[in-house]
Amino acid sequence: MENVNHPLSNWIPYKLVEKDNDIYFEWIYLADKKIADPFFDETIAKCKSHAYNSKSLKVVSTVENLIDWSKGLVPVELKSLVFHVSRCGSTMLSQSLATSSENIMISEAPIIDDILRSDRFGLDKKTILLKAVITFLGQKRFPEQKNLILKLDAWHIFNAGYLRSIFPDIPFALLYRKPIEVLKSHQKMIGMHMVPNLLPPGVFGITPKEINEISFQQYGALVLEKYFQGFIDFHETDQNVTLLNYNEGMKNVVEKFISFINVDYSSDELEKMYERLTKHSKNANAVFEGDSFKEEVLQIDFTKVDALHEKLSNTLIEY
Repeated sequence: MENVNHPLSNWIPYKLVEKDNDIYFEWIYLADKKIADPFFDETIAKCKSHAYNSKSLKVVSTVENLIDWSKGLVPVELKSLVFHVSRCGSTMLSQSLATSSENIMISEAPIIDDILRSDRFGLDKKTILLKAVITFLGQKRFPEQKNLILKLDAWHIFNAGYLRSIFPDIPFALLYRKPIEVLKSHQKMIGMHMVPNLLPPGVFGITPKEINEISFQQYGALVLEKYFQGFIDFHETDQNVTLLNYNEGMKNVVEKFISFINVDYSSDELEKMYERLTKHSKNANAVFEGDSFKEEVLQIDFTKVDALHEKLSNTLIEY
């Protein structure tokens, strides 16, 4: 069942706006564009040229509007939430899954982060709102769509317990990689979460004292330590979670993920997914030839982060 008769078919909320002590959501019209870019924001940028989206007046709603309007929509089934430590193949995984016409693949939608990190909602309201937004993101816009998969931001591992309380039966996947490879990737082009204070350190459970005592490069290792510890803590307490290791090969990661979420794709769909793995994660027109990292040694103490990585890898072997 598609949502062609719903007045907001092909419209999605994509931005939380705080103004004059009120909260609004800004909306965008997708027309017939599928959400299939490496990152959610890229699809949004492409949609902004549509006549509905290029007017000087923005389409906005209240929180209650959004919640009420979601009730008439029919979403596809949410099949998994994907957590990751960044620069660990999560974009390649999401791009592989996005090739299937059966999947709606949402990759790091800022609106989900806006809601999770907002202190303007009580927990009950936040839960209702998050479900309403996911309903819109997962609306069945094309007849072949069956599965919704959400790839979250790296720091959302610290929300995993809360998200499990909302989605008690949904498979959660945890994707990771060798620490030195993650941090060398950030050395080439640093992510905002690896820069001290661009995101509040409290998001990672980092104290001001910890920041003051370490170097700029070591801060990235500290963030990664927090991610690995978050993975270990959640994996120890949850029964519906799988660990995915980039260093075992992306084909292995995709195969294990598909098996874990228990979706029976056709051989044609699987072939498209595996073919996508041969291309660059952020550019489907470029062949992927492996990562190239700078030769110089990172001025980082890897003792703790390597120990956590080893513990996680040993957990994977035992599991």
